[in-house]
Amino acid sequence: MSGPPLDATHDPARRSFVPRANLPGADFPLQNLPLGVFRASSQDRPRIGVAIGERVLDLGGAVESGLLELPGRLATACHGATLNGLMAEPAERRHDLRMALSEALLEGSRFSQDRTLQDKLLRAQSEVQLLLPAMIGDYTDFYASVFHASNVGSMFRPDNPLLPNYKWVPIGYHGRASSVVVSGTPVRRPAGQSRAPDAAAPSFGPSRMLDYELEVGAWVAGENPLGTPVPLAEAEQRIFGVSLLNDWSARDLQSWEYQPLGPFLAKNFVTSVSPWVVTLEALAPFRAPAFTRPAGDPAPLDYLAAPANEAFGGFGITLEVSLQTARMREQGVPPARLSRSDFRQMYWTLAQLLTHHASNGCNLRPGDLLGSGTVSGPTREERGCLLELSWRGKEPLALPGGETRTFLEDGDEVVLAGYCERDGAVRIGLGECRGLVRAG
Repeated sequence: MSGPPLDATHDPARRSFVPRANLPGADFPLQNLPLGVFRASSQDRPRIGVAIGERVLDLGGAVESGLLELPGRLATACHGATLNGLMAEPAERRHDLRMALSEALLEGSRFSQDRTLQDKLLRAQSEVQLLLPAMIGDYTDFYASVFHASNVGSMFRPDNPLLPNYKWVPIGYHGRASSVVVSGTPVRRPAGQSRAPDAAAPSFGPSRMLDYELEVGAWVAGENPLGTPVPLAEAEQRIFGVSLLNDWSARDLQSWEYQPLGPFLAKNFVTSVSPWVVTLEALAPFRAPAFTRPAGDPAPLDYLAAPANEAFGGFGITLEVSLQTARMREQGVPPARLSRSDFRQMYWTLAQLLTHHASNGCNLRPGDLLGSGTVSGPTREERGCLLELSWRGKEPLALPGGETRTFLEDGDEVVLAGYCERDGAVRIGLGECRGLVRAG
């Protein structure tokens, strides 16, 4: 069984006239074309943009200038202040947009010869403000890494790390859409109620166990009417694309409040996402089989099973976390990498997460956001949060310059990064997702 079809937009021989889009290791070559929202100044209205090299193309301006010839409703969506309109378009129209962009930004195109139009439509990413990609109606976070779930479970339930339902049902909780912020937004240390292990009663104050969680966020496309499930065979048409996502977590608050109803204030104070949405079409060359379940694990129930999902429901995305402390920043020491993990190791695919979410008739809408849950692997170097890396604070991490960390301190900046690469395809990146911790 073959994977999603490839076309001219994936051709590794294609080059853009934007020079830095062609550099080895560039996140945003012509084969990527991620979408986001930007404004040139605080007085400018938000506009949809396309990342190409170190530049951003004004999508609405490209339509107005005649550079992109698109049908009516699709052209209108390109003028939006968010990606929600494009996320409402059917998959075939989104494909039309990708094809038109690839042709316009191609080496030797009409656009490549028109410096006046380039000066009007192309801006340096460093000179614009990148905003949230979409108006997020709802945000749901999952728990799709069996390695993360097993590690965390073993800390609290050594004899029974995984609860009986984990390998049968994708576990998730409803997060807080209003506190999702774009990369670079400062993260204020939350306050809350917690109880120290040796205390008779809880106390209220700043979290002492602030953590990050390395995740992938999936943006929903289209809408299913209330009461109408989404079959697994249709689920990927309902995924517009992916971003990096940091589900910041206050572990001391979490361990006190999570029983019996699960995460609440320990999670909803802030969630960071990267500004660029890499479309599922751009990811087509990097599809992979779904996670191979160990012998003895149950097969997914029928509504979560399909040969296509098993054959290429996974995504070959390499994910990294780096940390820079205030002292490192003052001394000019670059961020230190803490972990590197592989999104192919998730127990549940993105399509399964979406299908399960809608299986009870829940209506998912354009711009809804689904978090994958912490992306961890089987080795220590692949653990996607400090709770795992420091083993709940018992094994401090050594950092450059002699510093150590069990959990985040004020002045720490967490940097998430992601990219896809394989032989025969041009490497593409997801960019970065940054957050600097400040005192509450």
